[in-house]
Amino acid sequence: MSAIDRTSYPLTGIARPATAARVIERVVNAFRVWKNRRDVYRLGAMSDHELSDIGLVRGDLHVAWSQRFDADPTATLGRLAEARAAGSLRAATERAARQVC
Repeated sequence: MSAIDRTSYPLTGIARPATAARVIERVVNAFRVWKNRRDVYRLGAMSDHELSDIGLVRGDLHVAWSQRFDADPTATLGRLAEARAAGSLRAATERAARQVC
């Protein structure tokens, strides 16, 4: 008999820790998404001037709120703010280039 013929634990025991880890990960992610969604709702109380200071407009909040409940709204807001910043930087560069020419 070789060592391959015998195992020290049953094969069903292997899947249980992985399954428990996936369940725990999903619960942690659900809590994180719920917390971030609550924070996005708090952004709705800010004025338009305060939102523009962090690179957002009120419409961005509506886009984040309209996502599925299990989607992280802060990731969407981050992408929108980065795109807006890149667009304004591009527009400013184009204006400066036109003034030089």
